[in-house]
Amino acid sequence: MTNAKLAVVTGASSGIGRELAKLCAKDGYNLVIAADEPAVQQAAEALASHDVTVEAVEADLASVEGVDQLIARVGDRDIDLLFLNAGRGLGDGFLDQDWQKVRRVIDTNITGTVYLAHELGARMARRGRGRILFTGSIAGFMPGTFQAVYNGTKAFIDSFSIALRHEMRDTGVTVTVLMPGATQTRFFERAEMMDTKVGTDEKDNPADVARTGYEAMMAGEEQVISGWKNKLQVAAAHITPAGTLAEQHRKMAEPGSASRD
Repeated sequence: MTNAKLAVVTGASSGIGRELAKLCAKDGYNLVIAADEPAVQQAAEALASHDVTVEAVEADLASVEGVDQLIARVGDRDIDLLFLNAGRGLGDGFLDQDWQKVRRVIDTNITGTVYLAHELGARMARRGRGRILFTGSIAGFMPGTFQAVYNGTKAFIDSFSIALRHEMRDTGVTVTVLMPGATQTRFFERAEMMDTKVGTDEKDNPADVARTGYEAMMAGEEQVISGWKNKLQVAAAHITPAGTLAEQHRKMAEPGSASRD
């Protein structure tokens, strides 16, 4: 049965975002889902089987115009749950990367995400209730050799989301950050990292990662790291010199590392 509760999910065409949208649909939330590819339409059709209303927005959330397109589709409706999940990665050495692709990572992961949080978060604060979930990453805890820009953007999101939570603590809106590790999605394919160790190694199940984030969000928690291996990795990162972490990351993300022992 449908109701008036509304969830907005970005990056919902596949992976963690699609699984988050499924959880919302199962709990009876109507949905506005967004992604920068036509597959978001197929995702919407599948989610509608849960007897909720699902609207798909195919928009480039790296651009102000794309974010405005999503905001316009939401209209003046109240938002109960906001999932800021859209993200993009890019492998290879920074100086070997195409600048337009670099800029797209920054604009998707930071600029578009922060703009959407600013516009819709303000609306939720005025209403006096709601929940926001950012998808950060454990990558934000380590210098990302051969993924320098991506890890830098996730360090920003991990930090920004917690700061925003404390700014909004008296508004009735909670902010949670989900910090997954490598997850079985299209991320590494789209980031051109299928010749790397991290790109080919076994990864976490996106449904499990999404449930971890969803439950933390609904409980009003500040942050959650999905998976015990990732928790151990983050704990180690807190006491390991940055240069050592950077060299460890090189072994995972350097082009051609998939074929090395």
